[in-house]
Amino acid sequence: MALHRDIFWVGRQWAVTGAGIQAVDQRLRGVLDIEIARLWDDDLVQSRRAKPGVNAADFDKALTVARERFPQASGPDPVIAQFEALGAIETPVVSPAVPAMQLRTEGRLARFLPQWRIRR
Repeated sequence: MALHRDIFWVGRQWAVTGAGIQAVDQRLRGVLDIEIARLWDDDLVQSRRAKPGVNAADFDKALTVARERFPQASGPDPVIAQFEALGAIETPVVSPAVPAMQLRTEGRLARFLPQWRIRR
């Protein structure tokens, strides 16, 4: 994944961008990147730091800059938000008052229905 367009700090191996912490080496294709929502996940941070070839001092500096730039949200837990996005946790659905479309094609032959045309 290419570096995000908003770059706040660049080190030798790591950069703090608008997407979080990203590896400067683009051949890794974003495998070691850490999103903003997961900056405070210590297990993920430790697993990234333990990877072979990671410059630990540069990584620690990037982590410090990123955590100062993006403080930990005191709102809803990001892990719970991920599960809600996946549909594992049901949330009440609030639907706006939009009338439902009704298709009235039952019992009619398709060749007698009006056709849609796109005009250019």
